[in-house]
Amino acid sequence: MMFITFEGPDGSGKTTQVKLLADYLKKQGYQVIVTREPGGTPIGDQIRNVLFNLKNTDMHPRTEILLFQASRAQHVERLIKPSIEKGFIVLCDRFADSTIAYQGYGHQVDLKQIHAIVNFATGGLKPDLTLLFDIDVKEGLRRRDRGGDWNRMDAYQLGFHQRVRDGYHHLVQEEPERWVVINAEQPPDVVQAVVQKIVLERLKNSPS
Repeated sequence: MMFITFEGPDGSGKTTQVKLLADYLKKQGYQVIVTREPGGTPIGDQIRNVLFNLKNTDMHPRTEILLFQASRAQHVERLIKPSIEKGFIVLCDRFADSTIAYQGYGHQVDLKQIHAIVNFATGGLKPDLTLLFDIDVKEGLRRRDRGGDWNRMDAYQLGFHQRVRDGYHHLVQEEPERWVVINAEQPPDVVQAVVQKIVLERLKNSPS
């Protein structure tokens, strides 16, 4: 029925918002699948463990990019596309835009190459709606640190995370009809109310 992705800098709270929205939509009678990247499938989860392991500090950016795409290709073909075809609303915690923001803008890898490999991995699949949970980079990292769920990606320097946030805003400017920017520095219940309003409006106007 609809493919909705949740994006944002680290510590933006998007993972919490995915779960809250899923619970809300299920109560409204919708069939919902919740998934995440990297991961979402048994093979993807194995790749996720390699990507986020703090021991793998020597990982080259190109290696990182290719691992993300391997996980994504499996995810799209084995979970996302079949679920959409069955009429589910698919809520995905990160998708292809994360690669463009983190590896493209964050690592400053050639964007044309990034777009080409992302398109190959997704088979051209794009979300119907992407929510950007926007937050100050320092505040986001403080939240991550307090939460104790620190991974290899979080450990990059502040400048990297600032480029990621800037990259997301470039993506919004390129496709404003697909993106909605949400102030993630508000209390979680306030953010969720905004999310529900946006999603219900899109579902109401969806041709499917």
